[in-house]
Formats: sequence, structure tokens, C-alpha cells
Amino acid sequence: MQLIRRHFLRLACAAAATSAVSRTAGAQTYPTRSVRIIVPFTAGGPATVLAHVLAQPLTETWGQSFYVENLPTGASNVGTATAAKAPADGYTLLIVTPSFVINPSLYAKLAYDPVRDFTAVALAVTSPHVLVVNPSFPAHNVKELVALVKANPGKYSYASAGTGQSAQLAAELFKLAFGLDLLHVPFNGGAPAMNSTVGGHTPIAFNALPSAAALIKEGKLRALAVTSGQRAPEFPDVPTLAEVGVPGQESLFFQGVVSPAGTPKEIVDQLYREIARILARPEVKERLAAIGFGVSISSPEQFQAQIKSEMERWAKVIRDANIKRIE
Repeated sequence: MQLIRRHFLRLACAAAATSAVSRTAGAQTYPTRSVRIIVPFTAGGPATVLAHVLAQPLTETWGQSFYVENLPTGASNVGTATAAKAPADGYTLLIVTPSFVINPSLYAKLAYDPVRDFTAVALAVTSPHVLVVNPSFPAHNVKELVALVKANPGKYSYASAGTGQSAQLAAELFKLAFGLDLLHVPFNGGAPAMNSTVGGHTPIAFNALPSAAALIKEGKLRALAVTSGQRAPEFPDVPTLAEVGVPGQESLFFQGVVSPAGTPKEIVDQLYREIARILARPEVKERLAAIGFGVSISSPEQFQAQIKSEMERWAKVIRDANIKRIE
């Protein structure tokens, strides 16, 4: 009996060692085939830009195709759920934005959990939200806007990229700070929201800076403030909300990369190092800065902690603003 027990112990140890060697070998040879980068939004938006910024140099470095697949339906939920169900082998990556941490508090039913079903790879870029108005709007700064809205409760509306999007929650923080009666008009994305404000249909808007940057530069929108702790380098004349006397409003539109939970740590770390190297290139930083993004690379561990803290923060804002959960 003792001999049999020793035999089984040897087999178990051998199996464990073989498994460990297999995982290590898999990480050392990764990638051996094409890698899919899912973008759960329509093509042409900031998330797609980041995906392509990463895909080409990753392909060149490792000799395997990193290709972008847009799955835009369901307010990012369809693409995210697709990634969650993919094998945890490093061959499916997902570009995430604030909707990744907001949707669990906004939707009554989701087919994924950001913490349980995903492993953070890297935070890549961040951008402030920006408060903009149509150039014909009579308020030329935040103080004038607040006074105008307070004097005309319920008269004015603001546009955002959609219900529960980070820009709307930034706007709700702003409204709560002053007790403003300002109607929210949600759109299906940042571009139509900006078009509505350019056309004067919704005279005010909150949006991620990359979605508004070109229109601000062209004079089609007037920027009143950004939600970051410091002024945006591309718009040095636009103050922060803190500078104009509205503290506690800091919020950032972030983009990062995650993979299905259980992806080997060696592969996650390999991806993180290469993504960090790509984003450190001056030409990449310049390309991203031109649309309002700053490189904010962080490790898998740091990004995982941020995902958890952001989920808690925005859940509170949703509760405080009485935003109804979507069934």
C-alpha cells in the first residue's frame, strides 16, 4: 500500500511539473497565432484609435497579426461579454473605457463581472471630460453658466454620449454641486452628442475631450472647463473646474487593456511590457495628444486596483443622482 501511495505521489508531482513547464513554455512562445483585440464600440472612436495604435507595432514586434474587431452593440456590453467568454490564453484582448466599471451599477443584468471575469493588463491613456457650449450660448465661463441655469430652471439641456456614460456622470457631479435643474439628453455616442451641441439643439454638453477636441479647435464649440486636476496640454487656456471654484469634480475618461480571467501571468506581464514600450514612443504620445489623450501607463496590479475603486466611486454617483437601473 505504501509503495502504491508513493507511486501516485510521484505521478502527481510529475503532472504538476509538466503543467508548470507547459504554461511557462506557452508564455515564452506567445504569440504563435493571431490575436484579436475587441473594441466594444463603433469604428472610428477613441477606443478604436487606441486599438490600432497598439495593434500595428505589436504585429511588427512579434510577427503575428494583432487585429481589431469592433463589436459595438449593447452599450459595450456585447463586446465585453464576448471577451469574457473567450479562452484565457492571451489571444483575445479587450479595450475598456469607463463604461466597463460603470455598467455593473447601471444595468440590472450583465453577462460579465469586471473583476471576476477579467484580468487587467494595462491602463494606457487618460483624458479629462470637458464642459462645452455652443458658441452662441450666452455663458462664456462656468460662473455665468451656473447663474444662467439657476435663473432658468428646466430651460436648458445638456448632451452626453449616453445614459450612464462617464461624461453623463461627470455632468451629474457638476449638477449635484450646484443643485442645477438641467435636462439630460443622451445620444448613442460622443459624435452625435457633439453634433447636437454644434447645431444648437442641446446648447451644453459634457464629453470626453477626444470627442470634442477637433470641434473646439475649429471654433464650433466653446470649452468652459475640463475635469482633470491640471489643464489639458492641448488646451492650455481652458481652466479646470477646480480652478473656477468647483472642487471635487475630478474625473477622467480612461482606456486600458484587459484579458479574460485566468490568462497566465507571464503572458499578461509580457503584454504589459510591450504596451508600455509602444506608448513611450514620442510619435505615439504625439498622435494621442493631438486628440486629447495623455499616456498614463500603469501595471496590471495598479490597473486592477483602479478598476475596483472606480466601480465603487461611480456606483455612489449613480445612487446619488437617482439614475435608474436599466432592465
